[in-house]
Amino acid sequence: MSQAAEIERGRPGLALYAPKEAARLVSRVTPVDAVGLEERAASLAKRSIKRESKLWALDLAIRCMDLTTLEGTDTTGKVVAMCAKAVRPNPLDDSIPSVAAVCLYPHLVQVALGQLKGTDVKVASVAGSFPAGLGPLGARLAEIREVVDLGAHEVDIVLNRSLFLGGRYAECFEELVAARDASGSAHLKVILETGELGSYDRIRQASVLAMASGADFIKTSTGKIGVNATLPSALCMMEAARDFRHETGHRVGVKVAGGIRASKQAIQYLVLVYETLGPEWMTPDLFRIGASTLLNDVLMQIDKERTGRYQGPDYFTID
Repeated sequence: MSQAAEIERGRPGLALYAPKEAARLVSRVTPVDAVGLEERAASLAKRSIKRESKLWALDLAIRCMDLTTLEGTDTTGKVVAMCAKAVRPNPLDDSIPSVAAVCLYPHLVQVALGQLKGTDVKVASVAGSFPAGLGPLGARLAEIREVVDLGAHEVDIVLNRSLFLGGRYAECFEELVAARDASGSAHLKVILETGELGSYDRIRQASVLAMASGADFIKTSTGKIGVNATLPSALCMMEAARDFRHETGHRVGVKVAGGIRASKQAIQYLVLVYETLGPEWMTPDLFRIGASTLLNDVLMQIDKERTGRYQGPDYFTID
């Protein structure tokens, strides 16, 4: 029996199904009405909100943000500066909250932990052969265990699309369960890479598979391909999370990431969360926005709403 199949079923945070049951579950997923989904996403994106609600939404967008740097040029100095910004996004305004987490590569986890000690900002690390997720399984699991041993609070891994798109759902599920086990007490986010799945039916199936494996979050994208988070794909995932809660009683978070650079986009995603999953999901515990350049635009929008004037981008620290 594989490591994944040996994991105790029914425990919070672990797999709710055996591999064959999970495969059958995916095969029974109801087809998605693509036209209806896109029309609803477009309609919700046009929703206007009042000034007070907009300020609240911008504040929530910061509190739900995973401030991210995942570049080959990342340095210790860059991470130190990013952590300072994560804790105090605007050093001149104490009313601006800290972000939820910083997200970075494994070799910089200890740097971030040192900078964020004593704060509420979490450290998230990508692992498991990010961004392709196709290295040897043993090496992928070892990297997950390593970042958790280093002290990472959250781990972002990528769904094995090679297995999933090949219809090998039970094997894909077993890998996810093994990753959940390797993550231990850390929160596990499973990146679906929706831009590569090909259809909303596939996105919903992948969402169900990841949630059934015990993932704490399902996430849209790595940010490393041409098509990342979109409103319809995020809505598809949110609807899957809503239905999963109804069927199992388990709440699974949703993270949108990749290409989210403007406050308007962040608010659109918050509207989707509220209208689809309800107020209980409007918290960093169940919703995240992964972004590297969004924060300054949100800060500018907050100042604009408060004063009626835009500040220039150079008014804030460089992302």
